[in-house]
Amino acid sequence: MLLGKKKERSAEIPTASLADISFLILTFFLLSTTINVDKGLGLTLPARGEKKEVRKENITNLLINAAGQVLLDGQEVEIPQIREIIHQKLMQRPQLIVSVKTDARTKYDYYVRVLDQLKQAGATRISIAEPEK
Repeated sequence: MLLGKKKERSAEIPTASLADISFLILTFFLLSTTINVDKGLGLTLPARGEKKEVRKENITNLLINAAGQVLLDGQEVEIPQIREIIHQKLMQRPQLIVSVKTDARTKYDYYVRVLDQLKQAGATRISIAEPEK
């Protein structure tokens, strides 16, 4: 007769494969994750020494001084106003080129904010002039 004691089973969760599962999940997320890379401004640089004649009426000059003040065609404007002014100018003259010139001590923040305003205005032809020394 097999009427002996019944063996009690112990209830344990097997943890031997936990590391394998962790690495599989980590690998899955590494391979399936996409990272958005900020594209920024696309620049087309002319060849070295290349000069191109542009009519004066197709150029508007924008100067940023070291204090962050902006002169647009000789008149002082606030940075948030640039978008509207340039947008109006582009409506009148679509081939307009905005020449941005800075002082050597101009903070990068002002420069980026002005470029953002130009981008929001729809300006695609932006000339970045050499900073004044």
